[in-house]
Order: sequence, then structure tokens, then C-alpha cells
Amino acid sequence: MNAAPTASAPPPVLRRLGPPLAALAAVAVPTAYIASVDPNSPGHYPDCPFLAATGWWCPGCGGLRCVHALTHGDLTTALHDNALAVLLFAVLAVLWLRWAWAALTGGPPPRAAVGARRWALIALLVLVFTAVRNLPVGAGLAPPLI
Repeated sequence: MNAAPTASAPPPVLRRLGPPLAALAAVAVPTAYIASVDPNSPGHYPDCPFLAATGWWCPGCGGLRCVHALTHGDLTTALHDNALAVLLFAVLAVLWLRWAWAALTGGPPPRAAVGARRWALIALLVLVFTAVRNLPVGAGLAPPLI
């Protein structure tokens, strides 16, 4: 008696690449929207509540404009809008490439554990960035007002 044919499973490399590609799609869709809907035009995105409440730029202020500038190949404007976001995007891109390479080659996925010292360093970096961009000396780190 012959068994009914079963649907073949995707090749192992496609199964391994599934999670990195899904993560890439999850980032690409909102990025495409930001690329097409200019954050520099008022009325498309909500205002920053931290900026509205305090009058200070938060660490994320200018992030949407930064993404818009990067998608249009304008690194100088992106750095002016939010240099910390550009750094974060670069780090995330390297981490994603390591993850995708490990999935492609069948190696172990890279560890993403961050110890307490690194979290403290990251928090200090964010605090210093926030303080400096709100001082006259760091005016170049503050995004332009719309």
C-alpha cells in the first residue's frame, strides 16, 4: 500500500532564513511608508510629547526625519536630524547581517545578550546625547523646527 504524498518541507536554508527575512520585512514596510510620507511636512505625524511638555529634544526627536533622509540617500541631513539614530541603525544593520549570515551558512545564531555594564554605557550615551543636543554647544545635533 502506497502512502499519500506529503507536501515537501522547504529546504533547510529557507527555513533558517525565514526569521531574519521576516524581521527585515517588518522593518521595511514602515520604512517605505516614512520614505514616501515626508515627516518634514506638518500634519502627517504626531508631535513629540516630551518636546511639547518640556521644550527639550528627546533622544528620538528627528528620528522619522532621519529615516526619511536615509531612505533618500542624504546621510548629512540624517546625521543632523538624529545622529544617535544613525548609529543605532548601523549597529542594527550589522547585527542583522550577522544573523542572516549565520542562518544562510547554518551556523549558530549570534548572541544578542547585553550585560549590565553595556546597558549602563548605552544609557549614559543616550543621556549625554540628549543633554548635549539641548545645549547651545550641541545645536548641530538638534533637528530643525518644522
